[in-house]
Amino acid sequence: MNNSEIVVTEYILLGLSSSPVAQTIFFWIVLVIYLISLMANGLMVILIITDSHLHTPMYFFLSNLSFLDICFTSTTLPQGLVTYTTERTSISFMGCMAQIYIGQYLGTTECVLLAVMAYNRFVAICSPLHYTVIMSWKICVQMAIGTWGAGFILTLIPTVTGPKWFCGSNIINHFTCEAQTVSKLICGDTHFSDIVSFIRGVLALIVPFTFILVTYLRISLAVWQIFWQIHSDQGWSKAVSTCSSHLVVVGVFYGSAMSMYLHPKSKYTPDREQMISLLYDAVTPMLSPLIYSLRNKDVKEALWKLFGGKRSGH
Repeated sequence: MNNSEIVVTEYILLGLSSSPVAQTIFFWIVLVIYLISLMANGLMVILIITDSHLHTPMYFFLSNLSFLDICFTSTTLPQGLVTYTTERTSISFMGCMAQIYIGQYLGTTECVLLAVMAYNRFVAICSPLHYTVIMSWKICVQMAIGTWGAGFILTLIPTVTGPKWFCGSNIINHFTCEAQTVSKLICGDTHFSDIVSFIRGVLALIVPFTFILVTYLRISLAVWQIFWQIHSDQGWSKAVSTCSSHLVVVGVFYGSAMSMYLHPKSKYTPDREQMISLLYDAVTPMLSPLIYSLRNKDVKEALWKLFGGKRSGH
């Protein structure tokens, strides 16, 4: 039986390092990040649902983002934690494929959602008088449904057109089933599927990221004009600080994802690929609620109210 006839029924995950000490360190780091991400994003969802003051379009999209991050991290990190605690661990072929496609779906949906959130912020700042009309609840719900639908379509196309045969080695030099790593085990010519995956990457990463950059540039110009007219350096500094902190999350998420999915398969070493994966699998879902929401005054008051305090007056 040659390699092309071998049927792969399971994969062996090697983890991030062969050193037991390094595995232990990575386990605790990832566990802490995962727990913080779950608690912060879970708390955001609860606050937005229970506090009527947060029933606005901005927080509606933030609740979608937090829910997405909970699902996204839970798709990959638990498997990674198991891998860190053993010298090697196995995962079934179907389990591996499910992990890949669910992770890609959630990640792609988040890419589109971040662009939608940038548009919402743009309308709120640049067209405040028409905001309630442009971002009505009906439109917000339609945009949210469209976001989840776009993620599904962009994930489905490469799935349908991609190669179906895996042969030879079933060893994955990663802590989880990462699409780029597993794709190296595909049999036969992958030229067409590579083109489709690249186009998907451009649509899911480059297009939303460019839209976000242009949107924030227009927001910055609009805010600068407003505060220049009223000579408020403090207001300008606050606006710049807010936009820049949001762009940090966007930059880390899109930057790490583009580094992973828009480069030749042989460019990075397995260790570097795993470190890049940790950035968008673990770090950005943890940072998102901290930067987008928990620094916000309304969220702080809702948090205080949830734990028995009283909402301060305005």
